[in-house]
Amino acid sequence: MPGMLYLCATPIGNLGDMTPRVVETLESVDLIAAEDTRNSIKLLNHFGIRTSMTSYHEYNKVEKADYLVGQMQQGKNVALISDAGTPAISDPGEVLVQKCQEAGIIVTSLPGPAACITALTLSGLSSRRFCFEGFLPSDKKEKAQILAELREESRTILIYEAPHHLLRTLGELYETMGERRITLCRELTKKFETVLPTTIGEALSRYEREKPRGEYVLVVEGKSLRQKEEERQVSWQSMTIGAHMAFYTEGGMDEKAAMKQVAKDRGVAKREIYAAIHGTGIH
Repeated sequence: MPGMLYLCATPIGNLGDMTPRVVETLESVDLIAAEDTRNSIKLLNHFGIRTSMTSYHEYNKVEKADYLVGQMQQGKNVALISDAGTPAISDPGEVLVQKCQEAGIIVTSLPGPAACITALTLSGLSSRRFCFEGFLPSDKKEKAQILAELREESRTILIYEAPHHLLRTLGELYETMGERRITLCRELTKKFETVLPTTIGEALSRYEREKPRGEYVLVVEGKSLRQKEEERQVSWQSMTIGAHMAFYTEGGMDEKAAMKQVAKDRGVAKREIYAAIHGTGIH
């Protein structure tokens, strides 16, 4: 019988958040795959866990995943842990999960700490709908594309950032999105946990004066549906009625349906659009 893969969430700062189930699992599996064995050995020693470890990280995730799958195919049970939090969240664990699924190996997740969810619940921003971006890419072109997409995002946005990049990222968010509500969460579950509800502009000013410390989760307010509609109406108002009509008729609408939609877009009665086209001329 093949073994299983256990995704084990580990504390993001407070060792008291380690669940008994995770401790029992780490003690019972045949092998623990850890993002950084030097860091994880401290955690294992704290709980008296003596299970063998092997490294599994961003730079060996493909070949080591193949090795681990091979071990599980031979009947061994493997646990995956990251430096902190839940494996496969902003973490190379997703590659191992995919390869296990392809090989028909059972994967289970032992829930526990996740910095993104902890920050969201503390943010004071809407948690009904949210999207997780993780770390923004280092490539400038790719980052610009993602920021442009996030500018239109109506859900609450979660972003991870290191202290030495925080000021730059806040500047890019302000340039792309303008003023928005944002909550900056740092050192979550630790002694110096800080939750700062503010705006992007105010945060930018603060960290131009103050050196950022610790790892941050940025929780950014999404664009409201009302704001989207207002921007959409402004966009239509900048077009002539003729160009506005052509936008829909060239897309396949008949004239009657196009007039109805144009009137709705511009917030006027349909007869005004009809008069502009057939009465006093297109303008």
